[in-house]
Amino acid sequence: MSDWSLPDLAKKMKDIDFAMLGTRTEGGALASRPMSNNREVEYDGDSFFFTYARFRTVGDIESDPNVSLAFQGSKGLLGTPPLFIAVEGTGEVIRDKGEFKAHWHAELNRWFEQGVDTPGMVLIKVHAKRIHYWSGKDEGEIKL
Repeated sequence: MSDWSLPDLAKKMKDIDFAMLGTRTEGGALASRPMSNNREVEYDGDSFFFTYARFRTVGDIESDPNVSLAFQGSKGLLGTPPLFIAVEGTGEVIRDKGEFKAHWHAELNRWFEQGVDTPGMVLIKVHAKRIHYWSGKDEGEIKL
């Protein structure tokens, strides 16, 4: 076991652009979908993802806020295994445009052409409760 701190992990996550967001559906099945992690974000245990309110993801979180995130980094130095991160947390659906502005990046205009005023857009916040990581011989857990 290693003892990385949350800031240590955040530095290593900088190169990871996508996460798989897992939710539980109304019928109890598990569903996952890729979400952009945006490399410019400083990870502090909270992740934010923009999406549309009509998508199943939003309904899943509103029915059951227990969610997961899975991250995989690129291959390590000299062919060592990449960084893997599993996050257990709670999801929240945010509809406040002030919060949209606080988490907006110009790259998002590609998917949301009207910016923070895009009709039907929401922000998903995932607050981590437990983070498990693996990187070569390093393995550990961070509880928040």
